[in-house]
Amino acid sequence: MSVRAADQLGPVSLVQLRALTVIDDVGGANLLRLSEGMGVTVSTASRLVDRLVGAGLVDRRPSEVTRREISLSLTPQGRDLLSRYDDLRLQALRQRLDQLPGRRRAAVIDALGDLVATGTPLQDV
Repeated sequence: MSVRAADQLGPVSLVQLRALTVIDDVGGANLLRLSEGMGVTVSTASRLVDRLVGAGLVDRRPSEVTRREISLSLTPQGRDLLSRYDDLRLQALRQRLDQLPGRRRAAVIDALGDLVATGTPLQDV
């Protein structure tokens, strides 16, 4: 579902969408938090941020806390793209759920509710 949703968004990769998600999940980030959230090196995260800034999806500014860090946040364009990506994935999930018989659909929805209740982001499951 994620790949198909990404394909509908145009020239943005799944890795870039993952980076946008991590930045959004932590309410902004620095390079270290982004690299940890994605499981990549800081230098890899830095190159990725360069591309996201160039595409107008991420804003990079000096940190207000320390001059040695940069602060990353989504631009309105980045937030819109991530919202459309989430909407496409939810639409695909709903379509798949609608194909299940009632009892199985209810069981899947209950299980998803249990996962959400744990507080663990679904991408980490």
